[in-house]
Amino acid sequence: MQVSIRKLSEVTLHPDHRWDGEYLCFEPYKSENIEYVPVGDTLISSQYGLSIAMNDERNGVPIYRMNEISNMMCSRNILKFAPISEEETEAYKLNDKDVLFNRTNSQVFVGRTGIFREFSDEPTVFASYLVRIVPNVEIVTPEYLTTFLNTKYGIRDVKRRARISINQSNVNAEELKRVEIPLVEKELQLLISSGFDDAFDYLRKSEAKFKEAENILLSELGLTNWQPKHQLTFIKNYSDTEQAGRIDAEYYQPKYDEIIEAIKSYSGGWDTLGNLVPLKDKNYTPKSTKEYKYIELSNIAGNGEITGCMSEFGNELPSRARRIVASGDVIVSSIEGSLSSIALVGKEYNNALCSTGFYVINSSLFNSETLLVLMKSIAGQMLLKKGCNGTILTAINKDEFRKIIFPEIAEQKQLEIQQKVTESFNLRKQSKHLLETAKKAVEMAIEEDEKAATKWLRDKVDTNGTAC
Repeated sequence: MQVSIRKLSEVTLHPDHRWDGEYLCFEPYKSENIEYVPVGDTLISSQYGLSIAMNDERNGVPIYRMNEISNMMCSRNILKFAPISEEETEAYKLNDKDVLFNRTNSQVFVGRTGIFREFSDEPTVFASYLVRIVPNVEIVTPEYLTTFLNTKYGIRDVKRRARISINQSNVNAEELKRVEIPLVEKELQLLISSGFDDAFDYLRKSEAKFKEAENILLSELGLTNWQPKHQLTFIKNYSDTEQAGRIDAEYYQPKYDEIIEAIKSYSGGWDTLGNLVPLKDKNYTPKSTKEYKYIELSNIAGNGEITGCMSEFGNELPSRARRIVASGDVIVSSIEGSLSSIALVGKEYNNALCSTGFYVINSSLFNSETLLVLMKSIAGQMLLKKGCNGTILTAINKDEFRKIIFPEIAEQKQLEIQQKVTESFNLRKQSKHLLETAKKAVEMAIEEDEKAATKWLRDKVDTNGTAC
């Protein structure tokens, strides 16, 4: 237990008269050798995102959510779209090097911050639970601001300001502006910016490699450049509904039949997922005094990466923490709004637990990388969506999941896919290492000395931006 005694006069200094213990007790460490200013004093502007219904059928403009932010960068793999007017697009369009701050989610993920890098002429907007902050580069660079908010000191100051309810936490834009940021020397800031440029280049190459893996798969299935077309009217026989046990119109959309026909025409053969891929659905009861890593939906980035986890003792874990995973497993979200939350379990998460909102799969007939690409491809995503049903929480149940039509991809093609995915993951690791190095340099500047941190960072990164 941590105790802090404060005078009433100190409490009333806050504009909202905050007296909650989390805010008062957990002030972050501040260096005596660096000037600190409120984040708000370094900004040109701040803006809440757009509140609108989103879709995954490419209807409208690409829109960022929290899931597309990981490792201080905004992914280029955007999975949701917003049908909005030209005026709204212009008002919420992201610009190169805008900083996005996640203001609401669980206490673990509130405050997730990343930098947007422009990657196409197509406009991209951002959702309402994100805040766009644009710094004055004469004071702080966007890369440095992003890095500081991801250090242990920035995270601590953000999280202590969170207003916690039963289901989520919230840090509004005004509280974010009150977070105090150290004004480190410009040389260190520019070195960090250079590292971000190199990290973005690695990330771009990583995404290109993953796209190559997807293209190998889609070409093999004859689905290159295929795009789903939603039809307003079509006819199905009553006998079809009797056989499927479904009467919802979405289930019978012709676009799903096109995918299924392509898979059934595949020269390598096909079967149902249930026959080809074992489902690891046995419940595991955590031991109350043992500490576990726990993976939930918000831990999965759009690029198939597990970006982090919760570490808790068994008696502190939520009741949905009942699936145990192993290195090489692929976890697939069953929730309709998060069907793209699919990831390959790495060695660092061996024997971790995941939410029962995931299906856990592995197979001797497919390497794990091919399973990942299959489930994340447009073919896999469409068939997952086809199987979803429900009212309050729409999801794909186990029977529908096992009925998914699966192609028996040729071994040589699987090896090609595996190689591309492995290259993609290695490039992503290089990108992440550069960003982690930048973060450590900022923490070193706060804890030790700015010049020492600058020298350390310069020694860590060679002239080509490659981490040593």
